[in-house]
Amino acid sequence: MTARDDVLARIRAANSGVSAPAIPREYRRTGSVTGAALLELFTDRLVDYKATVVPCTPPALAATLAGICRDWTVVVPPSSELTVPGSVPDDGLTYAQLDEIDAVLTGCAAACAETGTIALDAGPDQGRRALTLIPDRHVCVVRADQVVSTVPELLARLNPARPLTFISGPSATSDIELHRVEGVHGPRTLIVVLVA
Repeated sequence: MTARDDVLARIRAANSGVSAPAIPREYRRTGSVTGAALLELFTDRLVDYKATVVPCTPPALAATLAGICRDWTVVVPPSSELTVPGSVPDDGLTYAQLDEIDAVLTGCAAACAETGTIALDAGPDQGRRALTLIPDRHVCVVRADQVVSTVPELLARLNPARPLTFISGPSATSDIELHRVEGVHGPRTLIVVLVA
């Protein structure tokens, strides 16, 4: 028996016959905000997190994306329908190659208005996780029907077996003196194109 096996055996013996207390689940699962107010709340949260929000209509999406990305080299997931002129499909670009790219353009799986959180699940319009973490700018298309009010509603739309990434604004952290530093663990700039 290894030391690990010994420790685990002792823990199991100490916990035998002990049942965990029931976890209360009376928390609010749905929100009361809907429609335009829901999108306004989502926008307010994103702006509070220092993200840029660009509203547009479905017919204007291609032109809006082209305008935002006009001066950048942009990588897109290989099977994404979201593209801009001159975009580079991610066909297994190395981390060093992704680091040379100006921006990434993706969609999302769902979004939460109350927390201003965007969820990615590596779907066809989102690509692999490295794609959205290495380039300095992330342009993310969020459609109005993907925005829900609460975190429980957001989680209900996601498959927990998929690789999930949650984004609440540009990547940022603070040091011990509370100096904010952006771009440490992901893109320094988040641009959300809100299609409604």
